[in-house]
Amino acid sequence: MSPPAQPDLFAFLHVDLNSFFASVEQELHPEYRGKPTGVVPTQADTTSLIAASYEAKALGIKTGTRVSDAKRICPGIILVNGNHSTYAEYSHKIVAAVERVCPVAHTPSIDEMVCQLLGRERLPSNARQISLAIKQAIKDDVGSTLRCSIGMASNRYLAKIASDMQKPDGLVGLLPSGLPNSIAHLELRDLPGIGAKTEARINAKGIRTMPDLLALDRSAMHTLFDSVWGDRMFHWLRGNDTGDDGAPVPSELQKSLGHSHVLAPEHRSPEGAWAVAHKLLHKAAMRLRMEKFHAGSLALTIKYSLTPSQAAQLARAAKVKKHLSGITQTGWGMEARFRPCQDTLSLLEALQGCWKQSPTGPNHSKPFFVGITLRNLIPEADLQATLFEEPGNRNQLSATMDRLNLKYGHTTLHFAGMLPARESAPTRIAFTQIPVQYGHEYM
Repeated sequence: MSPPAQPDLFAFLHVDLNSFFASVEQELHPEYRGKPTGVVPTQADTTSLIAASYEAKALGIKTGTRVSDAKRICPGIILVNGNHSTYAEYSHKIVAAVERVCPVAHTPSIDEMVCQLLGRERLPSNARQISLAIKQAIKDDVGSTLRCSIGMASNRYLAKIASDMQKPDGLVGLLPSGLPNSIAHLELRDLPGIGAKTEARINAKGIRTMPDLLALDRSAMHTLFDSVWGDRMFHWLRGNDTGDDGAPVPSELQKSLGHSHVLAPEHRSPEGAWAVAHKLLHKAAMRLRMEKFHAGSLALTIKYSLTPSQAAQLARAAKVKKHLSGITQTGWGMEARFRPCQDTLSLLEALQGCWKQSPTGPNHSKPFFVGITLRNLIPEADLQATLFEEPGNRNQLSATMDRLNLKYGHTTLHFAGMLPARESAPTRIAFTQIPVQYGHEYM
């Protein structure tokens, strides 16, 4: 049975900043404006762009394009090292500008905001005026290069889709009376939640186009996705409310946190990799305490670059992969479990234990990537008290380090092992959340 017809009202606005990181750089550097600009994690031909300006996108250069390919397409492209803290500051400024017009109900990521409309705000003409006022507020309060596309719809899922339908500086509304015909021209990959793997899986079931998908009834949609996600999507695509307003399915309690880093050339040695791993643990441990968790395990991942002859030798054993940077690699990982803790020294001991087990030899002499993940997180409030105090007042030591680092900078006080990499592995840009400011720095 078809759901009842919905009134032609907009309940949500989805604000999506256009080429956000690159636009911030063009705002800060007027000389970059109107020119192809790319944001990179480091100045190396083997890395990939984490953002591209619309001038670069017009040439076929986009997020994920390898730097060497971007230079080949556009020899004059401006490449800028990404600045995590700056983008976080601009994100907060933009939220403040949007809230001057309409309260922000959700912040799905660093460059997205969702506003929920009430009462007469939901009338299409009023929603459009609010959207235009948001665009002007961002321009006036933050900068002229910070353009956004806004989607208007009756649920959050459709508002997100609408925000992607016209870029840059778009404004698209999807009224219930026009659905689902108004989205029938889209590709399956245009739908949030359908990535490459999901697309391949539903293609194998005979669904290859949006008309194929829209022709399914609710039961068939449930079967297609083999979960309640199919039921929800059936209603969302028709403008209906499922009780969660098209929001992503809530995740369970956070289970892990960590940091990873592609090593700079000067650190691509066992000694350099250890120093960077030490730095990553320092950051992760501090975040663990700031977010009030204890960790029950630590996972270490190391990736090693290979010469062509080494790669050929290992290929027969299917132990060779290619990193996004194009580096031919082999990898290794290990997880250590322990009594839940949050102090840096205990976590460092676990890391040292893993590191001693890492492989050696010609195929493992050139590490280029290190990742540290703290897992099995337990909120402080749920932690059972122990009969024995931690050795050496380690929690007090970590608390003292945190106070100094929050006041003077996150690497002011640290263990000596990370000294060679103190300035390496800077905080990276967060795509899925707005970074949190601890002290005067973002993590």
